[in-house]
Amino acid sequence: MTPPDGTVDDLCINTIRTLSIDAVEKAASGHPGLPMGAAAMAYVLWTRHLRYDPADPAWINRDRFVLSAGHGSMLLYSLLYLTGFGLTLDDLKHFRRWGSRTPGHPERGVTAGVEVTTGPLGQGFGNAVGMAMTERWLAATFNRPGQAIVDHRTYVLASDGDLMEGVASEAASLAGDLRLGRLIVLYDANRITLSATTNVTFSEDVGARFAAYGWQVQEVDGMDVAAVDAALAAACADEHRPSLIVAHTHIGAGSPNKHDTFEAHGEPLGTDEVRLTKRAYGWPEDAEFLVPAEAQREFAKVRVRGAALRSAWRQVMDAYRAGHGDLAGAFDRAMAGELAPQWDAGLHPFTAKDGDMATRDAGGKVIAVLAESVPNLLGGSADLDPSTRTMMKGKGDFQSAEVPEEGQTPPTQGMAGGVWGYAGRNIHFGIREHAMAAILTGMAHHGGVIPFGATFLTFSDYMRPSIRLAALSAAHVIYVWTHDSIAVGEDGPTHEPVEQIAGLRAMPNLVVLRPADANETVEAWRVAMQHTGGPVGLVLTRQKLPVLDRTTLASAAGTARGAYVLIDADQGGPPELILIATGSEVSLALGAHRQLAGAGVKSRVVSMPSWELFEAQPVEYRDAVLPPAVRARVSVEAASPFGWERYVGPTGAIIGVDHFGASAPGPVVMAHYGFTVEHLVATARAVLAAHRPAGQGSGR
Repeated sequence: MTPPDGTVDDLCINTIRTLSIDAVEKAASGHPGLPMGAAAMAYVLWTRHLRYDPADPAWINRDRFVLSAGHGSMLLYSLLYLTGFGLTLDDLKHFRRWGSRTPGHPERGVTAGVEVTTGPLGQGFGNAVGMAMTERWLAATFNRPGQAIVDHRTYVLASDGDLMEGVASEAASLAGDLRLGRLIVLYDANRITLSATTNVTFSEDVGARFAAYGWQVQEVDGMDVAAVDAALAAACADEHRPSLIVAHTHIGAGSPNKHDTFEAHGEPLGTDEVRLTKRAYGWPEDAEFLVPAEAQREFAKVRVRGAALRSAWRQVMDAYRAGHGDLAGAFDRAMAGELAPQWDAGLHPFTAKDGDMATRDAGGKVIAVLAESVPNLLGGSADLDPSTRTMMKGKGDFQSAEVPEEGQTPPTQGMAGGVWGYAGRNIHFGIREHAMAAILTGMAHHGGVIPFGATFLTFSDYMRPSIRLAALSAAHVIYVWTHDSIAVGEDGPTHEPVEQIAGLRAMPNLVVLRPADANETVEAWRVAMQHTGGPVGLVLTRQKLPVLDRTTLASAAGTARGAYVLIDADQGGPPELILIATGSEVSLALGAHRQLAGAGVKSRVVSMPSWELFEAQPVEYRDAVLPPAVRARVSVEAASPFGWERYVGPTGAIIGVDHFGASAPGPVVMAHYGFTVEHLVATARAVLAAHRPAGQGSGR
């Protein structure tokens, strides 16, 4: 069959549209409007510009494509099917069904060719900035003259809704400052949202905003194949600025009654409208999931081109291995997500001779060691590195090599660890927590780096949507959250976290660690570096804590199991009381343990830095740490008490913080909120008395 104007381009575009329409209709759920309106520009990108090989979706030097407007997922699934990524027509027919490889929004790890999990608007945009940053760092670190083993672009398809979200604005601002010329965004400007037209809420000049960020901006008719083709070529030619292509499109294009209406956004067209739309396309009205032979042949060309691109890259890589064996080995390890042998050999235990130490300071010392032994550890903070202690000294700042600061000269190509430039490993995210978290996820999913980002724990609220997607997509991201409790003190309740730890623990697939001292901090970092099943959050103190004397206490290696018996009663035998604590409150529990021991009470102190790691242990281990028969239990943590019932039981006691903090010196606030040895001892005695048989004493 041939389309009305006889062009193969239109035939292919309408194939994308009708596959998307049919899948949404069969599912009785979905978003047909975006695939219909954006099909033309997506077709141009995927067949003429995007460099990839469907036979190897994980090819290292592929271009990355991010559908930030994840609600238009059928556009992506149609393209993946047509270009040969392994999806079948049955997969399209099972769109949004249980166990399908075509879920309602794109999910990394479910569908080959899906780079990141998208759907919440703006997140994919932020992820793409992280991918573009990673490409630049890898290129600056590993490429050598004539041997560009890292040489690809990151493309985004974003909607009006994406560019309304603040996270996209934060990320775009940083991308412009970093001059990420390998980042190209196709903006599907169809002027329609789910419930209205954009003139109700979004009448700004988006192009002018992005130009002010430092982006190259072009405006085109997004339905015009030649215009989109030319705009993409111009975007690729500008290596010094990220590019925004404002592509004016029509949501629900071709639908006689829903074209340019919000009714086409988030619901099936309906049987009658589908027939009318296919008639308008010159398509057989009764055909479902039709892929004409001419379209199949056209899309097959992509596979031939992709194989040739990957083969040419392999030749470059082979020559690189021959000439730069050590670098090639480091590159292979980085891309495989492997740590070098003995990567943690420089991490040594702290002792009491080191003096009292905030866990943020201990974390900074760990980072200094890892900066030397893990060359692809990259990260930074939301303008807080002097407070979070996360700067890697001597490792340079990640920034554009195009705009040197006064008195500086650009490093040579591939100068890893230079004073500045894309090879720098310290990332200045600016005061942009939300974008930082989205960028970190994109960096992790690009591959080749281990990214971390830091801020105060209370500001993890700004990051939460991005943390959730990192957890959902199992991104190996490390969050460093300092200033962990009401002990922050004088800054007051705005900066004193209360509910944050409980909220973070409630998130599936996120490991939260709140270490008790410097040595648990070392072990927490060991966990974070090796835990590849999802993100890890390290919750660290500003105030100094004692370095626990491990000659009388259990080794901090128990941190990796989430909880461990720190000390038991000297008298031997099973404990009659268990004190469970995290972070700075472990020292309080030890003080209470000593007082109770003096009164003849046999207590056990359990340090529990991570609920998630503890829950992952065999039941035999968990019962050994918290014997079910010992029901007299007290937990103490300077945070919301929510959730501690699972460990203390209905008859135990929870010492926590159930209201906001106050502005005063940290020790004063902690004392007023009951975080003292005396209050813990009194609470423990009350719990123990309630569990002892009538008439039995409770010690001296």
